[in-house]
Amino acid sequence: MEVRKQFSKKALEDFKLIDMAVDADNEQAYAELLKRYKKPVYHMVLKMVRNVDDAEDLTIEAFSKAFKNLHKFKKDYTFSTWLFRIATNNAIDFIRKKRLKTMSLNTSFKDDNGEAVTIDVEDKNLNPQEETIKSQKILLVRMFVNKLPAKYQRLVKLRYFDELSYDEIAKELEAPLGTVKAQLHRARELMYDLVKNKKEHI
Repeated sequence: MEVRKQFSKKALEDFKLIDMAVDADNEQAYAELLKRYKKPVYHMVLKMVRNVDDAEDLTIEAFSKAFKNLHKFKKDYTFSTWLFRIATNNAIDFIRKKRLKTMSLNTSFKDDNGEAVTIDVEDKNLNPQEETIKSQKILLVRMFVNKLPAKYQRLVKLRYFDELSYDEIAKELEAPLGTVKAQLHRARELMYDLVKNKKEHI
């Protein structure tokens, strides 16, 4: 597809990385995209959910979904705009489910090119498309979990699949809260590595 000239240098570099990732299954290209946008996506999601642990979890999910669907990306918009919309929609799904008291969803965000990223909220019920996305997300996370060392699998399953809070996990495992948080943080780091290493899990 022909790339329009108004895109920034960084956006054009993103397009090249995407081509490398999709056409050549280049793991370094995935890693570079993750490196470029992990922090801005995390900070944007954190503003929405106002919880560090939840923001980290949702950031993982956003990248996993984006990389799984990277072959569908069209160069009509910047990669950051596309990625930020995936992340915001994923966070909205989480907010609806948890019924969190958060910032207004009417708050606007901007990508690296200064383009507004819209957040569309229709109603509180998941439509068929959202149900499909939710199912795909669960399936993808399960794929990641199966790649984790055994000692982390139970922790992640309690957090993602059983949807227990950190306090509830600590009680369930009869472990100190600090230990649970530290081990889940390590599990998230391993999951980030799995996101980058597309070849092993797709």
